[in-house]
Amino acid sequence: MPSSYHAIFAAPGTKGFSAAGLIGRLPLAMMGIGIVTMVSQLTGRYGLAGALSATLAMSAALLGPQISRLIDRHGQSRILRPATLVAVTSVAGLLVCAQQSAPDWTLFVFAAGAGCVPSLGAMVRARWAAIYRGSPRELHTAYAWESIVDEVCFIFGPIVSIGLSTAWFPEAGPLLAAVFLVIGVVWLTAQRATEPVPQPREQHTGGSALRSPGLRVLVATFVTTGAIFGAVDVVTVAFAEERGHKAAASLVLAVYALGSCLAGVVFGLLHLTGPPARRWLVGICVMAVSMIPLQLAGNLPFLAVALFVAGLSVAPTMVTTMALVEAHVPRTKLTEGMTWTSTGLAVGVALGSSAAGWVVDAAGAEAGYGVPVAAGTAAAVVAFLGYRRLRGPVPSRGGRGTDDQEPYNGHESVA
Repeated sequence: MPSSYHAIFAAPGTKGFSAAGLIGRLPLAMMGIGIVTMVSQLTGRYGLAGALSATLAMSAALLGPQISRLIDRHGQSRILRPATLVAVTSVAGLLVCAQQSAPDWTLFVFAAGAGCVPSLGAMVRARWAAIYRGSPRELHTAYAWESIVDEVCFIFGPIVSIGLSTAWFPEAGPLLAAVFLVIGVVWLTAQRATEPVPQPREQHTGGSALRSPGLRVLVATFVTTGAIFGAVDVVTVAFAEERGHKAAASLVLAVYALGSCLAGVVFGLLHLTGPPARRWLVGICVMAVSMIPLQLAGNLPFLAVALFVAGLSVAPTMVTTMALVEAHVPRTKLTEGMTWTSTGLAVGVALGSSAAGWVVDAAGAEAGYGVPVAAGTAAAVVAFLGYRRLRGPVPSRGGRGTDDQEPYNGHESVA
């Protein structure tokens, strides 16, 4: 492990909570595609499978920030386990109803309940922020590391979920995702020494973290970037199927995630200067431009290369986004703020997937790659319009993310 990454893990407890976060985040990449695979195998109804996956995504987008707001107020250990119990119970109900051919409405009810799954990525990043607040170099490396973990989950999660559901039994993928969620949450919440200490009740002002103008810009931009990811996934599957190699779609998409993963590794080793808002704007624009070559892809090898190059801008942009969230959101709402960015991505993925599916049905897969180009253009426009709110000085607010904060629970200082 390079020295910069080795250094951040010198703080006690960091290896444990990052490992727990890895296990607990695998369901994010496994559950939706696992439900699609399970339902399509049991019923042959791809429309129902897609609708259930969309219901799960939208439910998580609505419930996730509310769960994170409670966590900011009451702590991770008090909220995560009950929320996970609701999510896992709902997943179990969904699996039983699907296996027993229950009425469709029962599937949608349980899919909506499964959206109660907490955002483990936000929980882990909040722990890093509590440890390394005031040490921007170490926090940059920590965020880069967690971006790498995200990409690892999205490289291997879908492959494991689809593989188990097709080779073992249809419910295997979502079932294993639920098991990973329980293990990750129980392991993370058992690590109380690194849990961020909730701020006193009087410091929790009313309203949502979205009252921050900077966060609104980031979330709006993430809706459009999420549309890029959702569209690329759907069109790539259709593109591979048109060429008679549908199974290769998962490998091509894994190359996309691999490009992001490698870029995240390098980005975490850099000691950058200058305003992060400028780096963020450049990253969004590069993501948009990188979608253009996809329209020229005539075969799967060319597409894989184009997606690998496109992936190089993803992780650095995500890392910079988390740094901007930490700077623009009060520390009493930090977990909620980070979850809102995930919510923006989830909404965008649902919109991009739907739009891409419509275009593919109407005009074919090659035309479908116009959807991520359009989404990238929209992302660049939103980023340019909101850039002034991100680059300007953040008003001094009680408990702002970059203000002084007591050391995290159990240690004096690690910086």
